[in-house]
Amino acid sequence: MPGFYATVARYYDAEHRDKTDDLELYSELAADTGGPIFEVACGTGRVMLHLAQDGYEVDGIDIEPAMLDRARRKANVLPDDVRSRLRFHQGDVLKFDTDRRYKLVILSYNALLHFHEQDDQLALLRRLHRWLADDGLLVIDQVNPGDSFGAQDTDALLLEKTFLDPDTGHLVMQSSVSSLDRTEQLLRVTWIYDEVGDDGTVKRTFAPVVYRYIFYYELRLLLLLAGFAVQAVYGSTELDPYEDGCDRMVVLARKGSAEG
Repeated sequence: MPGFYATVARYYDAEHRDKTDDLELYSELAADTGGPIFEVACGTGRVMLHLAQDGYEVDGIDIEPAMLDRARRKANVLPDDVRSRLRFHQGDVLKFDTDRRYKLVILSYNALLHFHEQDDQLALLRRLHRWLADDGLLVIDQVNPGDSFGAQDTDALLLEKTFLDPDTGHLVMQSSVSSLDRTEQLLRVTWIYDEVGDDGTVKRTFAPVVYRYIFYYELRLLLLLAGFAVQAVYGSTELDPYEDGCDRMVVLARKGSAEG
């Protein structure tokens, strides 16, 4: 049975076409740190390709070949100088190693939530600490779990968005059904893609996935155990204050730096 991202890879770029709010932040952080840059769970290369076009050498790793195939296809149409700055690695980041040291390491758009076990979260952060240059920066962007934990449970089928599949031109309606285990901090979501064919028939694809919510003080302790100290935390990729009701949790951390 294919994994979640093998199932949704064909829809991923169209579904996230309007996901650009974080790119300016990564450009600004890269301008402060320089390269090279490493991205965990780089997917179809949304962030990597942007930073390579900014002029930085960018390495990325993803466990799903179908996502990386799309990233490479997008990279192949870029100018030679941009393409030469990109290196894609397929595999499990917890088994990957490198002698390269990075000035900026990125866990973008909920990437950390795919690591469900605390031992794996800590092992990942320790690896990133080892790969980070002494003056480098780690940035983690994930959903702020507060509102989800406070919301009333529902079994409703929610229409999330509609978009056109660029490969076929077909209309796709994306819906979801979710449940939250507040004890284990696990959000189980079944994404449903209804693709309307040229003859009007509908093909339905189910893509279940599990995310593990991480709260700020929990993450701060994990970073401390991995050798990091939090430099700052924000409530959005536009660096709004981290406060009650904010949508995101954007954490910046460094090796051995004082907490701000």
